[in-house]
Amino acid sequence: MTDTTSKPALPDRLSVNPRSKHHVKAIFEHDIGIKLNDKERFDVEEYCISEGWVKVPSHKALDRRGQPLMITVKGTVEAFYK
Repeated sequence: MTDTTSKPALPDRLSVNPRSKHHVKAIFEHDIGIKLNDKERFDVEEYCISEGWVKVPSHKALDRRGQPLMITVKGTVEAFYK
Protein backbone atom coordinates (compact mmCIF):
# COMPACT_ATOMS: atom_id res chain seq x y z
CA MET A 1 0.00 0.00 0.00
CA THR A 2 1.22 3.43 -0.83
CA ASP A 3 0.19 6.60 0.92
CA THR A 4 -1.39 8.77 -1.78
CA THR A 5 -2.23 11.65 0.54
CA SER A 6 0.68 13.92 1.32
CA LYS A 7 1.09 14.94 4.91
CA PRO A 8 1.63 18.62 5.73
CA ALA A 9 5.03 19.62 7.03
CA LEU A 10 5.24 19.76 10.81
CA PRO A 11 5.59 23.36 12.02
CA ASP A 12 8.21 24.65 14.44
CA ARG A 13 5.50 25.29 17.04
CA LEU A 14 2.24 23.39 17.42
CA SER A 15 -0.55 23.30 19.99
CA VAL A 16 -3.28 20.73 20.65
CA ASN A 17 -5.65 23.41 21.99
CA PRO A 18 -7.98 24.63 19.17
CA ARG A 19 -8.17 28.09 20.82
CA SER A 20 -4.43 28.62 20.33
CA LYS A 21 -3.05 30.52 17.34
CA HIS A 22 -0.52 27.67 16.93
CA HIS A 23 -3.19 25.02 16.34
CA VAL A 24 -3.22 23.54 12.80
CA LYS A 25 -6.25 21.31 12.25
CA ALA A 26 -4.88 19.59 9.11
CA ILE A 27 -1.92 18.15 11.02
CA PHE A 28 -4.12 16.45 13.63
CA GLU A 29 -5.81 14.37 10.93
CA HIS A 30 -2.64 12.22 11.11
CA ASP A 31 -0.94 10.61 14.11
CA ILE A 32 2.05 12.60 15.29
CA GLY A 33 4.62 11.83 17.94
CA ILE A 34 6.85 14.02 20.08
CA LYS A 35 10.25 13.04 21.46
CA LEU A 36 11.88 15.01 24.24
CA ASN A 37 15.52 14.11 24.87
CA ASP A 38 15.13 10.92 22.76
CA LYS A 39 12.16 9.68 24.83
CA GLU A 40 8.66 9.69 23.36
CA ARG A 41 6.11 11.70 25.34
CA PHE A 42 2.37 11.07 25.10
CA ASP A 43 1.11 13.98 27.24
CA VAL A 44 2.40 16.97 25.23
CA GLU A 45 -0.07 19.84 24.77
CA GLU A 46 2.26 22.22 22.91
CA TYR A 47 5.83 22.15 21.61
CA CYS A 48 8.45 24.44 20.07
CA ILE A 49 11.37 22.80 18.31
CA SER A 50 13.57 25.91 17.85
CA GLU A 51 13.29 27.00 21.50
CA GLY A 52 13.55 23.40 22.81
CA TRP A 53 10.51 23.05 25.08
CA VAL A 54 7.23 21.19 25.46
CA LYS A 55 4.25 22.01 27.66
CA VAL A 56 2.59 19.22 29.59
CA PRO A 57 -0.41 19.45 31.94
CA SER A 58 0.11 19.28 35.68
CA HIS A 59 -1.63 16.40 37.40
CA LYS A 60 -3.72 18.25 39.96
CA ALA A 61 -3.45 22.04 39.63
CA LEU A 62 -6.15 23.87 37.63
CA ASP A 63 -6.35 27.44 36.40
CA ARG A 64 -9.36 29.67 37.04
CA ARG A 65 -11.15 28.31 33.96
CA GLY A 66 -10.81 24.71 35.16
CA GLN A 67 -8.07 23.82 32.67
CA PRO A 68 -4.91 22.05 33.90
CA LEU A 69 -1.89 24.28 34.47
CA MET A 70 0.89 23.74 31.94
CA ILE A 71 4.43 22.86 32.98
CA THR A 72 7.26 23.73 30.57
CA VAL A 73 9.89 21.01 30.16
CA LYS A 74 13.07 21.91 28.26
CA GLY A 75 15.30 19.71 26.14
CA THR A 76 15.81 18.51 22.57
CA VAL A 77 12.42 18.29 20.84
CA GLU A 78 11.64 16.15 17.79
CA ALA A 79 8.24 15.94 16.08
CA PHE A 80 7.41 13.14 13.65
CA TYR A 81 4.53 11.37 11.93
CA LYS A 82 3.79 7.87 13.17
